[in-house]
Amino acid sequence: MKGLGSLSKSLEELGRFTSELDGELGTLNFNPFDAESIEHAIVKMESWVDERSRSYPNNSMIKDISAELKYTYRQAIIDKASEARMKGDNDADE
Repeated sequence: MKGLGSLSKSLEELGRFTSELDGELGTLNFNPFDAESIEHAIVKMESWVDERSRSYPNNSMIKDISAELKYTYRQAIIDKASEARMKGDNDADE
């Protein structure tokens, strides 16, 4: 069964991908009062996710998860910046 073999391969790749994501992707520092600094942090985070997914260009499950991760992390960065601005903090660490 060719379809089953393809699914099995996709699931194996998904397992490796999630193992690569386990733990910390990296540390982001940004100025919550500077839109360019926030955007730079988002771009950096997205590149970390892309680096880990690059080995699986034909796996649609990994593409979907990567897109969702980038959206979720992007929103977390924006939320953290907003919280820091409300508190009056100059630097935010993610």
